Formats: sequence, C-alpha cells, structure tokens
Amino acid sequence: MAIRTDVVRLYRQVHTWTGILTGLILFVCFYAGALTMFKEPLERWITPPAAVTPATLDRAEELVAATRALRPEVRDFTLAVEPALNGEAPLRLTWTEERFDPAPWAATLAPDGSVAVEQLNPSGIGLLVDFLHRTVGIPGDLDIGTTVTGIASALYVVALVSGVIILLPSLVKDFLILRVTRNVKRLWLDAHNVLGLISLPFHLVIALSAVVFGLHDHIYDTLDRVVYGGQMRAVAAASSPFRTVSKDMSPAGMLPPKEFLARVHSLAPGFQPVSLEYHDAGTGAATVRVWGHDPRYLVRREGFVLMGAVDGRIIDTEYMPGHQNGWSATVSAFFALHFGSFGGGIVRWSYFLLGLAGAALFYTGNLLWIESRRRTERQAKGRPVVGPVEQSLATRLLAAGTVGVCLGCVAGLSLTIAAGKWLSGLVDDLHAWHWGIYYAVFLGACAWAFLRGASRAGVELLWASAAATVAIPATSLLGLVMPGLWLSDGLIGVDLVALAGALAFAAMARSAERRALGGPRDSVWAAAGERPKSEMGMQPLAHPAE
Repeated sequence: MAIRTDVVRLYRQVHTWTGILTGLILFVCFYAGALTMFKEPLERWITPPAAVTPATLDRAEELVAATRALRPEVRDFTLAVEPALNGEAPLRLTWTEERFDPAPWAATLAPDGSVAVEQLNPSGIGLLVDFLHRTVGIPGDLDIGTTVTGIASALYVVALVSGVIILLPSLVKDFLILRVTRNVKRLWLDAHNVLGLISLPFHLVIALSAVVFGLHDHIYDTLDRVVYGGQMRAVAAASSPFRTVSKDMSPAGMLPPKEFLARVHSLAPGFQPVSLEYHDAGTGAATVRVWGHDPRYLVRREGFVLMGAVDGRIIDTEYMPGHQNGWSATVSAFFALHFGSFGGGIVRWSYFLLGLAGAALFYTGNLLWIESRRRTERQAKGRPVVGPVEQSLATRLLAAGTVGVCLGCVAGLSLTIAAGKWLSGLVDDLHAWHWGIYYAVFLGACAWAFLRGASRAGVELLWASAAATVAIPATSLLGLVMPGLWLSDGLIGVDLVALAGALAFAAMARSAERRALGGPRDSVWAAAGERPKSEMGMQPLAHPAE
C-alpha cells in the first residue's frame, strides 16, 4: 500500500511521542494487569492452609441467624456459597465495618452450633496488583491515578492508530518477520512490530475500554451538563430497579439461602452461583444479589440477579447472563473483553500472556527511541553517519528511567509476593507490608538507575529481578523442610510461571552484559570502563545498532 512519505513521517512522529509519553505508565499497567488474571491463586499461595471442616449449605440458614443474633448491627454481608458447594471450605459470612476496609470480618459455624467471629488478615497482594493496574501506583486519591491512566490510554489509542499507518507501506513484505542479526535496533524494531500486530485487536479493546474506565467520571459529568441538563441522577434513579424495593425497615423474616439458589436455578440452569450478597437483612426492605457466572455469556467478572430476601421475587436481571437487554449485554461484553472474564482458563492464560507481551511492547518502544537518538544527534550536529557521538542528557535520563521504572515494578512485585509467605502470621498487617516492600523496591530501583546509569543499572536490576522472581518457587521448596513455611497444594502453576520468568530475566541480563561490552561505545547501553582486551585497538563494527 502506497502512502506519501511526508504522511508516514508525520505519523511516525505522532507514534513516537505518544509512545514516549505513555510507555512507562502503560508498562506498569500491563505488567500488573497480567498478574490480576491470577490474583486469586496468588492470594491462596500466600495464605497458610487452615485445618477446617467443610460444611454444606444445609446449615447456611443457621449461620445467618446465629451471626445476626450475635451482631444485630450487621445488615449488609456476603455468604460465600461456591467453596461450600465444592466441599473446599466451611460456610462463611463476611462483612466490612468501614468502606474499603482491607481487613473484613468473618463468621463461621462450629459443629456445636456456636459462631466464631474474627477479623481476617488477607495478604492484600490482589489489592496491590489491581491498584497498580488501575492507577500505575500513584499514591493518594484513587481518582487521580485512574484519571492519569485514562489520559495515557487515550494517547495509547493514538499511538496504536499511527503505528498501524506507519506499517501499512511495508506490511506485506515485513509481516511477522523477526530478523536476528547484529543490527540490534532492527531486531528490536521487528520484535516491536510483531508484538504490536499480533495483539492489535487486544490492544484496541484494552485501550478504548481503559479510556472509559479511567475517565468515566468526567464523561458522566459532561453528559450530565450537555445532555441531561443536570438531571442525570434523577433520570437514573427513575429507571433503577431499586425504585420497586420496599422501604419498610421493620423486622421481617427472610427465605433460607437454599431457596434463593433453587429459584435462580429455575431461572437460569447454566448459572453457577458464587455468593449471596445481603442488604438490609432482617427488614422488610431486605434484598439479595445472587452472584455467579455462566461461561456461555460475556459478563463483567460476575453477573448477578437481584431478588427480594423476604419473598424471593425477582427484582432485576439487568446483569444476569442470558437475561439482559441489548444495551446491558453490550456494556457487559465491553467489560468482559477488558477483564478476560469469559472462556475459562484458555482466555485467562491468553490475557496473561498478552499482558506480558504488551509490557514488552512498551519497553521495546522506549529502547527503539533511545537507540535512534544517536543518529539524530549526529544529524543535528552535522557529523558523519558513522562515528561516536555524545548522547544528550534527555536520552540518558530516559534510558535510566526506563530501566528503573520497568525493572523496579518487576522486582518489587516479585519480592513482595515471595515475602508474603515468609511474613504471614508474623506481622499484624500483611497488606501494609506488601505495599511497603513494593514501593521500597520500586523507588530504590529508580534511584539506583539514575545513580548508576542505564547500562550498569540495567544489568544489575535484571539480575535483581531474576533473583526476586526465583525467590517465589524457592520459598515453596523451602516449605518442604522449614517450619513456618508451606507448599501450597494445587498451586504449583504459580511456582512454575515464576521460575520461567526468573530464567527469562537471567537470559536478558546475560544479553545486556554482552551488549554493554560488545556494542557501540557511544551508546547509553555501553559499559563504563575499559573494553575487553580482545577488543583493545579495534574499532566498533560500523555501529551495528544503527
């Protein structure tokens, strides 16, 4: 396909600068996003096994009644039914006493009928990776971080479109070609293009949905002023299914949990219940959301049906898989395509690998810009095409920032996951320790990269990332012989993936070492110091990175 040279040049500049402005932000979002696909297994990997006696749903009504008698002020709670249905865990009610409280309370039923209430101490690793994915780790107000991510995602859409336009003239000739030669820049460019083209539909869906997720408050505010004249809340309330819910807060009995599950099964036989979420329990206004999933439909994480807790009537099926109207089904599909909450394990693993590939896409994009700066510097200073040139301060800072941010994120997450199993049961707030370890490693890696320079820090932080990642399976192995540690049953996949990641980081560290010693001397990736004796007196081979 023929496109004018000046048009391609313009889109190349657009692609370059939108990529540079958003690359580091999106690396963190994509790397953490890949881990969110398996945040539940990560939580279980860190949580010590408990000696419990599985209970069936036959005693669910007894648990609800006994808990409400003990804690009558608790009217909003969740009854987990999936573990009980599978015989994996006892029945348990959970609730929070403050909004966004990371340490919920839980009630379980003993064989003698007594209720045990305790405050849980979840590891919090799932919350951490989700927070990083949504806000790139910007501390403080959640809205600030999501807005930054939304703006970065909008620029990300521009980068995707401009990147496709750049590739159109050579798409047929260079499609899926990966040239492994001494020209390192060409290798990185081919890898960047292959990753981008293969995963283009995935990236478009993620980018467009992330714009909506990150900027939805601003979008709604604009719609409220422009379309609804400031009455959007009133319009939404008028169409809400809760308008038909009784406002009677006087005491009232509720149907047993098994009755809700039976009615949902009659409504949708393929629906698999996960939990029952009660609101205003014990009153005439009590409602129950039966959450669950149906692999035949695209839903956002889980769907639910809203029911009256007193009479069991169906109040709303707007989010029930297979019972949605056209608009709700479209919105749910949009969420499902972003979260990968469909298709079971195949889609989950695919999204995990695509997330890692996306992180690599942004990393290689920055490397390409950094390598291209040597030629740009020569042309700007009127120097010949070959020959050494001094790298600009901006180039050296971007190189150090790329190394520090990307590898700091990798090492920080790996180390805090491994540390979770060592600290479990030894610290009061494991959630806070996870966050403290991550930010200490991340900020330390950034400082180290700027102090040591991109070349030395790149090699050192890659080895550090490999060591932090291999600590995950090493901790599991030590659980076989050390008291206080344990080997998590059924979660060997966590250890195997971490081992594969550690080997990949070690291979990258070896490659970076060779590049530092054997590459062009005027590259920001060149080792500071003498060349190996075998290269003394030899000129670089025509700057192969160009």
